[in-house]
Amino acid sequence: MIPFFTPIAASNRLEIPYSKPFIPRYVRAVPLLETFLDPSFVSLKICGVTSRDDAQKLVDHGVDAIGVNFWPQSKRYLAPENAAWLSHFAGKILRVGVFVNEPVELPLRLFREGWIDAVQLHGDEKPEDAAAFREAGIPFIKAIGVRTKDDLNRSGEFGSSALLLDAHAPGIYGGTGEVFDWDVASQFRQENPQLPIILAGGIVPENASLAATTVAPAALDIASGAEISPGIKDFKKVAAFLTALNR
Repeated sequence: MIPFFTPIAASNRLEIPYSKPFIPRYVRAVPLLETFLDPSFVSLKICGVTSRDDAQKLVDHGVDAIGVNFWPQSKRYLAPENAAWLSHFAGKILRVGVFVNEPVELPLRLFREGWIDAVQLHGDEKPEDAAAFREAGIPFIKAIGVRTKDDLNRSGEFGSSALLLDAHAPGIYGGTGEVFDWDVASQFRQENPQLPIILAGGIVPENASLAATTVAPAALDIASGAEISPGIKDFKKVAAFLTALNR
């Protein structure tokens, strides 16, 4: 099989032994998403981006993905009417729109307008709620708060492109800075090698390498760990994350 990306700098990345998962057609239609979820190395996603300038700096640093929060109650909220600058980054970096218990209409509009490449469902969505996104052909990531392995019992029913595993924090949707038991994530990944895992929650430059080697996720998702203040990125920390991942 011909690889779906050219690993030009693979020797410089923190490479992970893996069993390559099945890649759905709608993921293959977004090459940056397919590369982002390639489990042979650990990608980096910086979430809570609120400005074009920060997004450009993340592209310049070689970060793989940005997350843009469209949940109005988030400290990192970006109003859709102020998000047109995202179109400038098409093909340059994976753009993930983060939504909390949002009907499909707004994510679908932003996806069709070319402002985002994928959706992250970061609320209390159930597998049946995800059906509209599957039917619309929108690649999506489902975030799940984890205390024990029982929290992941229905995770395979979403039909998502990947799962984002974060600390369990009822009513607080992301950015808590809390670490959960990575052994739960590692065991789940080993038992479900076909499903890419994105690891979040309390990851900082000092523990990023340990997180990557313990869980072997497809990617690390960072919000508060790479900020000066909510929504304002700290590029010294971003560079430190990249160093920790041998980038």
